Amino acid sequence: MAVANPEPTLRALLGRAELSLRLASDAADLAHDALDRPTRWVHSSDLADPTPFLADDLVLLTTGTQFPGGDDADRAPFDAYVRRLVDRGVAALGFGTEVVRAGIPSALHTACRDARMPLFEVPYSTPFIAVARANAETVAAQAYARRSWALSAQRAIALAALRPDGLAATIEELARQLDTWVGMFDAAGELMQEHPVGGIPQAAAASLRAEVDAVLRRGARAGSSLHSGERAFTLQTLGRGGSLRGVVAIAAGELDREGRDVVTAVIAMAGLALEQHQRLGRARNALRTGMVHSLQAGDPALAERISRDIWGPLPAPPVVVAVTDATGARGDAVLERLELIADERGGALFYGRDGSEIVLVTGADEEDELDALADALELRLGVSSAAGYEDFDAALTQARSAHRRVDGETAVVRFSTVRADGILGAVDSAAGRAVASAVLEPLAAHDRDHRGALVATLGAWLDADGSHEATALTLGVHRHTVRTRLALAERLLERDLGSFAVRAELWAAFRLHGG
Repeated sequence: MAVANPEPTLRALLGRAELSLRLASDAADLAHDALDRPTRWVHSSDLADPTPFLADDLVLLTTGTQFPGGDDADRAPFDAYVRRLVDRGVAALGFGTEVVRAGIPSALHTACRDARMPLFEVPYSTPFIAVARANAETVAAQAYARRSWALSAQRAIALAALRPDGLAATIEELARQLDTWVGMFDAAGELMQEHPVGGIPQAAAASLRAEVDAVLRRGARAGSSLHSGERAFTLQTLGRGGSLRGVVAIAAGELDREGRDVVTAVIAMAGLALEQHQRLGRARNALRTGMVHSLQAGDPALAERISRDIWGPLPAPPVVVAVTDATGARGDAVLERLELIADERGGALFYGRDGSEIVLVTGADEEDELDALADALELRLGVSSAAGYEDFDAALTQARSAHRRVDGETAVVRFSTVRADGILGAVDSAAGRAVASAVLEPLAAHDRDHRGALVATLGAWLDADGSHEATALTLGVHRHTVRTRLALAERLLERDLGSFAVRAELWAAFRLHGG
């Protein structure tokens, strides 16, 4: 945000050669930024207490008529006078010599030194109005320069927005114009664009991400600020209240009016760009959904043609198919990330939405990339075995079957694992175990009430392929006892144990029940 004109400061005022001003203070006695403090105005007054009529960051001029005469005058009035000016926020004091006094009173010089108030001499030949006019000219020149900069910056940003990579170009141009780091976060709080890349420390980036998440959770349009260590950030939301599209973060404290105007222009353009991006994203996702349905219907030619014309070729077969949940804003954010990743991989990854699922396709030789993808995007994936596109629907069914086995400890489940567990493994679920318990409950209830062993006897008999002798040997009882118990079990279950289908169902119930 540099401008050609100097800022209105005491240093700039003292540097005006035509004024012949002289700094009476020793620079070592002043605060390090005392000479570079902005000066809003120059005012003159000989009142003993002019502070009710003064403003902050003002340079006060006086001829000293309010002070007692003589170099041996009491210091108290001078100390009190200077203290009032410091408390009011006056930036500096100028003393007009040769009007009332030949020079600056030593007591005033000492009071200013003790209060670290800059004191300078205004010679008789320099009217106070000339000093005020010089500072006003600098203020006006800087204001004009700032307005010119704002117009130029807005033009540059508008041109950047017209580029093919308009959103990234806009953020880059804003960072260049403000000469600081600028980042844009999406609706999920992910950093979409930044310039310069990695331009803020890791600790500050973590604090910024937490604040962005908090702003997005509130869901209201707002501007906010954040301080992380020595870094200050200004945050501005994108989109409408209740439907925020993201946040723009700027590594700067409070901006001046011109800076805010430039940022406002960027917010408007970025918000519009995100709205358009989301509309296009919905259209692209609808097209991808149609491609998934085309692959399911056994017509890969249509999907391949669309993909080749828009995104590049589909992953080369054989491929693996994966599915994950895609509901609400979380699903939308995952789709946005997948679009960037798919574009980077140039045809090595295809994805599409199918109802409440996201379907992913990658080459079988790059299947391990799905694990990295699941870790990066915090996904829970079910993955099929390798297949050609002609068997896409069967592969999708496999992926869904594997996805049903995903739990809190396993992020990626492959169908090869499900197949190794057998058919019962595929139905091993809370619902399946509940049905198994219900089937065996009549026997379990009888055992609890009569201290019996019907459950153990029936389980051993099924494991022994229906052999009474082998069951009796396993349980250590007589084979007649086995027959009696099985007859009772048959009555309680109201099922014919002579039926193979009944025995198979009961055996499955024992496996699921753990009996």
